[in-house]
Amino acid sequence: MIRFEKVYYKYNKNKKMKFDFTINNNEKVAIFGKSGSGKSTLLKLISGFQHPNFGKILINKENHTYTLPNKRPVSFLLQENNLFSHLTIWQNISLGISNRFFLNKKEKRKIYEILKKFQLFEYKDHLPSQISGGQRQCASLIRTLIRDKEILLLDEPFSNLDFKLHDKFLKYIKKIQEIKRSILIMVSHNLDDIFKITNRVIVISKGKIIYDGDNISFCKCLKYLHF
Repeated sequence: MIRFEKVYYKYNKNKKMKFDFTINNNEKVAIFGKSGSGKSTLLKLISGFQHPNFGKILINKENHTYTLPNKRPVSFLLQENNLFSHLTIWQNISLGISNRFFLNKKEKRKIYEILKKFQLFEYKDHLPSQISGGQRQCASLIRTLIRDKEILLLDEPFSNLDFKLHDKFLKYIKKIQEIKRSILIMVSHNLDDIFKITNRVIVISKGKIIYDGDNISFCKCLKYLHF
């Protein structure tokens, strides 16, 4: 469970955010809104890359307001490319499982299978600069998904992916979330993705929540929302 208790965060000089909400276990939540509304900043507050000025951030009833990112039960795909440029694709993805490169047979098999599934195995020894933008996005997404964490945060996860990979990842994420029953929070402008993979939508405008409800109600009132 994620709980924001009267969280206030000021950023970019004149921009500020105020949040008070709860996300329960097994919820699949879409964060929707215009560019610059605070969607990515919200994910950074949950993951620990940003800290609020006031208020509390609770995860599973424990206070994680100022906990470092690597100490939170969170796997986070940033919108910007977050691969290490000096490491190969295999090494980058290995870090999703462990902080070391010496993996056991089970871990190696897991990486092998997912690289094969998403057509990256032949590029496993390449550096990020040696593959396309879509392949880098694919590798970043794989590294995020391969982590065994209770909370999955995805910021525009399917950007730069072709239709085939987009659809394959969408189905894969939906499947693993059904198995793990963990929390998924996804920032997306794609309404089709939102309706296929989430069951709740939070709309943010100017750092505030202006809608929080189920997908069906969101679809009905979308044209009346001003953001």
